[in-house]
Amino acid sequence: MIEPHAPAPPGAPPSWAGPARLPVRQRTGRFLVLACVFVCAACGLVYELELVALASYLTGDSVTQASVVLSVMVFAMGIGSLLAKRLRRNAAAAFGAIEALLALVGGCSAMALYAVFAWTGDWGGLWASGPRWLLVAFSLAIGLLIGAEVPLLMELIQRIRRQDAGGAVADLFAADYVGALVGGLAFPFLLLPLLGQLTGAMLTGAVNAVAGGALVLGLFRRDLTRRARWLLLVANLAVLCVLATATVLVDDFERAAREAVYGTDVRVALQTGVREIALTGGTDGRPLDLYVDGRLRVGGRDEDRYHEALVHPAMDGPHARVLVLGGGDGLAAREVLRYSGVRRVDIVALDPAVVDLARHDPALSRLNGHVYGDARLHVSTADAFRRLRTPAPVASYDVVIADLPDPGGTASAKLYSEEFYGLVRRVLAPRGRLVVHAGPVASRPRVFWTVEATVRAAGLRTTPYRVGGRDSGFAAGPGRTAGASRAPRDWGFVLASRGPRPALALDPGGPRPTTLTEESLRAAVRAAQATRVRGLGASTLVHPRY
Repeated sequence: MIEPHAPAPPGAPPSWAGPARLPVRQRTGRFLVLACVFVCAACGLVYELELVALASYLTGDSVTQASVVLSVMVFAMGIGSLLAKRLRRNAAAAFGAIEALLALVGGCSAMALYAVFAWTGDWGGLWASGPRWLLVAFSLAIGLLIGAEVPLLMELIQRIRRQDAGGAVADLFAADYVGALVGGLAFPFLLLPLLGQLTGAMLTGAVNAVAGGALVLGLFRRDLTRRARWLLLVANLAVLCVLATATVLVDDFERAAREAVYGTDVRVALQTGVREIALTGGTDGRPLDLYVDGRLRVGGRDEDRYHEALVHPAMDGPHARVLVLGGGDGLAAREVLRYSGVRRVDIVALDPAVVDLARHDPALSRLNGHVYGDARLHVSTADAFRRLRTPAPVASYDVVIADLPDPGGTASAKLYSEEFYGLVRRVLAPRGRLVVHAGPVASRPRVFWTVEATVRAAGLRTTPYRVGGRDSGFAAGPGRTAGASRAPRDWGFVLASRGPRPALALDPGGPRPTTLTEESLRAAVRAAQATRVRGLGASTLVHPRY
């Protein structure tokens, strides 16, 4: 007769695990394990946030990429927890090995991803999405390793002193969640501003390796064989050496990567928060280019064509007071100030570093005609959406120029929303005009016509038009991919007004643009209409469509 199997009582140790032989008292041992949980949780969240920040920087679509990174990591953590069940027999050795590997992978992830973006981001072909797949691979690997930590730490803390499973889980997750809070706050307020993305990730990896190695080799060394102790010690020292070497070389690496992205003619490179600003050329007859986060914002060979098409059609009418949203480089203001009837120009720019460059960099200030020395120009650094929520008491602007980044990135979606254009409508004078840079037309017609539909939904009458570029001009998309670089180079604009549908024309009494004529503007309207996509809905804050 087969005896029925009696389940083990709650909290009973597995057959292979006896009480740990500790060099300290049980109370101290439990505290050290929970402290390690705290540190590892903080490091794990820093790795997650680092990947999310890099995803936004490398691809431009923060919501999509953040969703991919976080969902893949959470999925991988579940798989890692399941796989770790097989490692509990040698929990101490397994935890030490996992922490060393996690420190290496997490600490080097930022440098590896940035290297792939810099040197292979424009390869195209089968590798066109290579940086994104590598991002997923790092998210998967880090998630697997983080997920494997919890079961092993649970086993280690129970080895010190057996307690009911609920109490052990409560202690473990309390330390885990508090550590995650500290890591989440340290990333934006400490690591990024003081160390930057690359050095911050490597320092986090070093802390992770030290915490994991110290716990296993110090507290649970008697659970390890002599060979296992030496292997773990050598592995942790090797990881720390790799991270230390990478930290020493990080400046040279950043310089080489920057040249791979921007070319060898980088004159100025600034890091402001998580944004990188670079200026190339501008001396010895070389055209000046301005990059923000690796994306070309001002192309010196074509900027006159872009800014004339943006500004001059909107100035055909009253233009005493002009508001420029974006345009911290001063180039749109340069075109506006060519009109003698302009009495005041207000610029609302997001990044003071761009404004400072436009004021003081010799090449950029020469290109913008030293507009920041004009008494009619007033600049404030603020988010355009927030600035419009506290407008002047009366609708006073004759012209509003939205010189903003392409609407393809999630970060700029609110600046192309129905709510945003509703706020613009409030500050427009009764005969005022709005002009919007709406991104490339040929490569992304749905985005362009969604902008036009959104402006109409805000109660404005629109005239869309499309102007072709001579050279590379502004980046045709949010990413630095070969597909974008081969796309037809053009710019789409939407001219709008509160009254009748605005005619696309030039002010007969104004300055003559060098790249626009009445005939070219009529052709620009026809070129845009030929790409029309019908039936598109407006983009709103709660339902972005870009």
